[in-house]
Amino acid sequence: MASQDWFEKDFYQVLGVDKSVSQADLKKAYRKLARQFHPDSNPGDAKAEARFKEISEAYSVLSDEEQRREYDQIRAMGSGARFTAGGAGGQGGGFEDVFGNLFGQGARTRTSTRGGGGFEDILGGMFGGGGFGQPSGGFRGYGGPTQGRDVTATTSIDFVTATKGDTVTLSGGNGKPITVRIPAGVTDGQKLKLRGKGEPSPDGGEAGDLVLTVHVDKHPVFERDGLNLRVNVPVTFAEAALGATIEVPTLGGDPVRMKVPAGTSSGRVLRVKGRGVETKSGKGDLLARIEVAVPSHLSSAQKDALEALVAAFGDENPRDDLLAKARS
Repeated sequence: MASQDWFEKDFYQVLGVDKSVSQADLKKAYRKLARQFHPDSNPGDAKAEARFKEISEAYSVLSDEEQRREYDQIRAMGSGARFTAGGAGGQGGGFEDVFGNLFGQGARTRTSTRGGGGFEDILGGMFGGGGFGQPSGGFRGYGGPTQGRDVTATTSIDFVTATKGDTVTLSGGNGKPITVRIPAGVTDGQKLKLRGKGEPSPDGGEAGDLVLTVHVDKHPVFERDGLNLRVNVPVTFAEAALGATIEVPTLGGDPVRMKVPAGTSSGRVLRVKGRGVETKSGKGDLLARIEVAVPSHLSSAQKDALEALVAAFGDENPRDDLLAKARS
């Protein structure tokens, strides 16, 4: 911003606030005006666009504590001053007149490239040592527009959407809908950055980003394991002992047939290739964990048949090996 503007423009009046306004109330006033005069809300209205730029310019200075302090000090020197050399023939009103009034009529500013006493030294002492055109202090002629602030948000999606990917619509802070592309394979707690979907820049720069944290609802059947999907599949004792071909569910598709080898015990994991999560980086598998289902009620005939089977096995004890290893 040109130094001349700091003398001529009353940024507090532009935003409709008092000089003692807090940063929180300043922000509220800015947001209210920015929504009212934003070009998106006033398409083709040149006056509204000019007003929006004026509001953004004022907020960019007053929202920065250091710049606000400098602005207040400059404005305290007096309005109507001009940053020009003093006029000939005794005509005043120039920059030297302002500093002459501030430091005494005999004071004169001078530019110096060495230490002490110069115009830059005076400003440096007043405003933290920064010179003109420096982004770190003084008048920020070369600092450039600032990027708008990032906005954080959260959303919950179902398990299938997280796995397959989809486009969802969120409600923005200004009430406008925001369309978000959820990539296939997004995980619970993953953060997605949407460039330019955050707060607008207060001085015409790029808008901030929207950082969206995604929470994925649990599925009643499937669990994620990287790109793989896990599912528990119950089988009968006869199917596990003799072997069988069974149907296994897939996510969002028809069941697939899977062969259970004879003698399969509970806990064994069988793999169905290519039926997991599919993303740009690859495709996972479906991991089926076998669980032998034990009936909770037996009829008399079933109980007799089972006891006959136990008698046929004799004294076989499947824990003998476990007990032997524990003793060693």
